[in-house]
Amino acid sequence: MPYIQDLLTGIEVHNYHEPFAGGAAVFFGIPQHGQAFLSDLNADLIETYSAVKLSPEDVWQRLRKYKNTETDYYAVRSRRPITLAGRAARFIYLNHTSYNGIYRVNLRGEYNVPFGHKATDNRPKLAHLVAASKRLQRANLEVGDFSAAIERVEKDDFIFLDPPYTVAHNNNGFVKYNDKLFQFVDQERLSAGIDEIRSKGAYYVLTNAAHESIAELFEKGDYRVQTSRRNSIGGRSAARGRATEFLFTNLPIS
Repeated sequence: MPYIQDLLTGIEVHNYHEPFAGGAAVFFGIPQHGQAFLSDLNADLIETYSAVKLSPEDVWQRLRKYKNTETDYYAVRSRRPITLAGRAARFIYLNHTSYNGIYRVNLRGEYNVPFGHKATDNRPKLAHLVAASKRLQRANLEVGDFSAAIERVEKDDFIFLDPPYTVAHNNNGFVKYNDKLFQFVDQERLSAGIDEIRSKGAYYVLTNAAHESIAELFEKGDYRVQTSRRNSIGGRSAARGRATEFLFTNLPIS
């Protein structure tokens, strides 16, 4: 995040796009000047952002009632609230109390991650949800493939791309799981999408696994930087410690 903030210093950005929204850390972490477009294939995630945007107080009133116990966890996991705020509170609660914060569903679309047994869950307070709601007021939220987001990009827009990784880096335990969601052919589609972004005169930042196949696929004559982050979320076989990643961008690097 600090590195991306530095890259954007002095750059006049029109609209912002983030098609692999996830936690939307970049959206929340950089100044917004135009409109923002957040999207993801995870409909529950986008619905949660919509609920926080519309009524953070309602989400918090439901979220605060949940306890960080195994009994409560499985009771909440088994239910599907009928209200938008209720479903958002459930999503946030499960994310903070599940094993390693993983989002995973079975073939019936049912969330099936076990309880995390965390001493504290650090779920957001009302002030956090209200602050997020204020930022989300200028965001358009949509469930969809990244290709739709790329089609919306216009000249001088900025798009941040953080796709699921499909090749190993530092023994990433998510590779096998992610291959079901985002295959290498999707990486190739994304590479073609970056060509489209560049042709429109827009800016992009792509983060991806530090792997030679990724370096070759996304070589555009732009900048490629190898970065490192703490690997704190993953499956049972995920490596802890530091994970190296590539960051590709056509933003000017001083």
